[in-house]
Amino acid sequence: METVLAIAIGVLTGSGVWLLLRPRTFQVIVGLSLLSYAVNLFIFSMGRRGLAIAKEPVLHSGLPQDLLHYADPLPQALVLTAIVIGFAMTALFLVVLLASRGMAGTDHVDGIKARDAQEMP
Repeated sequence: METVLAIAIGVLTGSGVWLLLRPRTFQVIVGLSLLSYAVNLFIFSMGRRGLAIAKEPVLHSGLPQDLLHYADPLPQALVLTAIVIGFAMTALFLVVLLASRGMAGTDHVDGIKARDAQEMP
């Protein structure tokens, strides 16, 4: 299970970085989203002792009240907060993308079209 999770984190990170280097703003936004998903998976998997399998999420009577028998809630809370912040950030970026495209007439990151860059001396 850890190998599959590590491969998924690597693929999301690689795809996110590749899309961040693209010239169009929508691809940059998708790359940022993929990179944030990779970071969320990494934080979630780096909780205490990795992924807690067959652990109780809530306190139950009869089990000792230590972290050996329960799942660690801190990584789950961090990832949930990061998901909400990432969603708001993506919505803000999309609004800025639409405003920038409306004002500049292009959606390239540098503000010029590829054919205009080739014609420049």
